[in-house]
Amino acid sequence: MPLTSKSLPEYWDTYKPHSGDGMPPAPVVDSFEWTQYPGHGPGADFLGRPRTALELGSAEGREAVWLARTGVEVTALDLSPAQTARARLWWEGTPGLSFVNAEACEYLADTSTTYDAVYSRWGAVWFTDPERLVPLIGRRLNPGGVLALSQAEPIEGFYGPQAMYGNGLSGRRLPVLRWSYSPEMWRDLLKRSGLTEIEASVLPAPEPENVGTLMVRAKAPAKPAVPRRRR
Repeated sequence: MPLTSKSLPEYWDTYKPHSGDGMPPAPVVDSFEWTQYPGHGPGADFLGRPRTALELGSAEGREAVWLARTGVEVTALDLSPAQTARARLWWEGTPGLSFVNAEACEYLADTSTTYDAVYSRWGAVWFTDPERLVPLIGRRLNPGGVLALSQAEPIEGFYGPQAMYGNGLSGRRLPVLRWSYSPEMWRDLLKRSGLTEIEASVLPAPEPENVGTLMVRAKAPAKPAVPRRRR
């Protein structure tokens, strides 16, 4: 199979597969986690206080559910039909929460909706060329809106798109790409995309020798004040 994004839906359809009969129980939602280590790092406050939010790569939907339960109107987007269908079955009826099955760039290019926050927790931003994705996100942020993301820290000196076998090292070939950028590269990209108040750094793991978490946050420019007319 050629190395293209077309293999991504199949990868995510089989992500965290369930063995056994019937639908697995919904996961417990008692926190908003950005890192791979429970209870480590910031919570939902990393997003500020949005009234509306778009998650790119919502998977099981836990963070989207947590936000919706606090009163945020959340659109949870995922590329995988299987992940989206499962999340809908689990969380159907949650006020203020909707699930969308779509590719991130296509959705952002087609929608006219804007958001107070767009976020990706180890989600679509990691698996999409940020040079394409970030400018599209910027157009869909309200003035002062927040872009926030987390993913694994990059391996020093190895940046850009990186190939991996999505289903491990056995079985049918399922190549996918992840984009690994340094904090400095993220700051440059976000600045070029017109975002402001940029923060990008690696949050060390609780055990310093373990893999840390890349944390990135930026804002859309605030709406300029309308000058008063002189009388």
